[in-house]
Amino acid sequence: MLRILGSPKIFCDGITRRDSMLVGGLSLFGLGLADQFRIAQLTANDSAKRDASFGRAKACILLYLYGSPSQLEFADMKPDAPVEVRGELKGIRSTLPGCDVCELLPHTARIMDRVTVVRSLNHPHPIHGVAYATTGIPNIDAPMELSPHDAKHWPFVGSVVAHTLAKHSPKRLMQAIPDNVALPFPFSSRRTGEVQRAGPYAAYLGNAWNPHFTDFHGEITGRITKTLREDKAEFAEPYVGISTSAGFSLGGNRASENADVTLDRLQTRHSLLDQLETARRRQDRNGFDGDRHRQMAWNLLGSPRGREALAIQREAAKTRESYGMTVFGQGALAARRLVEAGSKFVTVFWDEYGFAGSGWDTHWEHYPRMKNELMPGFDRGFSGLIADLDQRGMLDETLVVVLSEHGRTPKINTSNGGGRDHWSQAYSSLIAGGGIARGRVVGKTDRIGGTVTDRPVSPKDMLATMYHLLGIDLETTLTDRTGRPQSIVPGGEVVREMLA
Repeated sequence: MLRILGSPKIFCDGITRRDSMLVGGLSLFGLGLADQFRIAQLTANDSAKRDASFGRAKACILLYLYGSPSQLEFADMKPDAPVEVRGELKGIRSTLPGCDVCELLPHTARIMDRVTVVRSLNHPHPIHGVAYATTGIPNIDAPMELSPHDAKHWPFVGSVVAHTLAKHSPKRLMQAIPDNVALPFPFSSRRTGEVQRAGPYAAYLGNAWNPHFTDFHGEITGRITKTLREDKAEFAEPYVGISTSAGFSLGGNRASENADVTLDRLQTRHSLLDQLETARRRQDRNGFDGDRHRQMAWNLLGSPRGREALAIQREAAKTRESYGMTVFGQGALAARRLVEAGSKFVTVFWDEYGFAGSGWDTHWEHYPRMKNELMPGFDRGFSGLIADLDQRGMLDETLVVVLSEHGRTPKINTSNGGGRDHWSQAYSSLIAGGGIARGRVVGKTDRIGGTVTDRPVSPKDMLATMYHLLGIDLETTLTDRTGRPQSIVPGGEVVREMLA
């Protein structure tokens, strides 16, 4: 493309003088009006990259609530709706005017002035589409969602971030803290049954770009009775309570006060490195970079900085308690430590544990589980993270996103204990920090929280906004398994009403 050299002069419509001259001269090369519109769009994209919000976030913490909470018991309460819609829980005032939150969220109510609420998320797939919510894939179905290695999947947002950063700055591959970490344990690995769910994987980028999952170690102190259809049993539940000695490890290296290397741990290291060496020789077709992973393995296993980042036991007791002594709350604390140590993208999953269909998938016993299992742990974990980041001066540069795959039906069903089923026509998200406005509500729903009536937002728009704030150009393309370029998030647009 011909460019006019010289310093750019920006007109009031955002188009530079140089680009105006370029467009004006296109007819010399046989380019018509359609081409001029295309150039104008490219110029608009350049302008978007230049705005003050682009790249505002140094890191992102994604809090993913698998199973999906009800929008009506989160931050889109409908006190005037019929009882079969509004249910038995009441709202309480929050520090965000005009945005009451559920009575089960007293700590969250105090930090809502630092949060933007998006009430108008919607899409056409009312299934557990973790892969749909967290990747650029245009469509999803249930068989794909239960097949993590389906070749049609697209890469997870954290994988795209890490891949893009490494492409522009290869030195990041050698840092002690990975750029794509997920807690508390490998996704969908602690549920009953052999089938695992899709979602947080690198897909056609290759296995080398999968998240670095931690593992959870320690005593589970919480117990809860769970019901799935007619089955009922008591379970140890880490999302209800864990011991103060519990923690997380990465790369086979348990974070603890005692960093001594035992013979068993050395054997574990050699075993891991042998596996990596075998994978390097094989050079699988997904682009596994064995040399990169061999170096990263040494970094993760031997780095005091890596051990320190996950050593949540070194935090003051008051800080740990402010996050809540659950695997979600302590995972959020570990996420703060990881981004503080230099990681770019950290995900904390509220995952299924025990029964398949647990997490936030409240088809049965909706209110008992909201009261005894779900809301208290989220309330402490989310509010603790926002308050802690803000107190440390990190919130304005750390993007925090609460996301799920859909919402729940406005009308309560008649199952055991009452329940809400899948609903993707309207649901909510909470987002804060890293270039997001403080104290704002985006979008509206109707009187029963079932349909978006103002400013619809798609999951792809949420991803586009995250990429934009992290400084990743939305024109970035990736190469799929067939060698074709694919947009990182086709159709996604930055939700500018959310930006500071």
